[in-house]
Amino acid sequence: MIEVVNDLLAYDGLKIIQRPDMFNFSLDSLLLGYFAPVNYKTKEIIDLCTGNAPVAMYLSLRTEERIEAVEIQEEVFDLARRSIEMNNLEDQITLYNRDLIGIHKQLGVNKFDLVTCNPPFFKLLETSNLNKNEYKTIARHEIAASLEDILIESKKLLKNKGFLSMVHRPERLSEILTLMREHCLEPKTIRFVYPKKGTTANTVLIDAQKGARVGLKVLEPIFVYENGEYSDIVREVFHYKKTML
Repeated sequence: MIEVVNDLLAYDGLKIIQRPDMFNFSLDSLLLGYFAPVNYKTKEIIDLCTGNAPVAMYLSLRTEERIEAVEIQEEVFDLARRSIEMNNLEDQITLYNRDLIGIHKQLGVNKFDLVTCNPPFFKLLETSNLNKNEYKTIARHEIAASLEDILIESKKLLKNKGFLSMVHRPERLSEILTLMREHCLEPKTIRFVYPKKGTTANTVLIDAQKGARVGLKVLEPIFVYENGEYSDIVREVFHYKKTML
């Protein structure tokens, strides 16, 4: 199969191996890595639905702490493994080729300070227009794991007061918030992403905290483009460097 090596960011820094026949990373992954609440208290991190590991690698710019990542598809996992080796991140990022459902039994209950996830966005319905490409179908549709599966597993993985940080689609926001609360993950921060001013939001970033009190903040929106060019915040995401720690 054809493989390509791309820059993960706009500067000549992290590299990522991709295949045209697979679901490739997008701005969603970088925004999630930028948005996730990482600070000096964040010691244990896990990325679910890691794909070829763009979120895990982005997080390596924001922390020196250990990062674990889970990917179910073997060939996608192999791309992630080789990308991590290419960037000399093997000592920081540990990959698991596993089903995320039940992963807490292997990695630990109440262990993590932060769970990140860029999940499949679409429910599997009889009317779903599935891609004939299995790699892309699993990445886009809830075949291997549903939204609720991810929230149940996140609750088990997280320490009390730990955070789940997720990127998703606004049309499922009410369902996401309801399910989070059902599983003791209190939504704390929301940030909408718009292609440009005057358009409808097409992405939402959400942080939820395990066992937290009610209290939700809606941050200022992110506009991807302003005056036909990438906005300042998107440029900051693209050019994020380890020296910003």
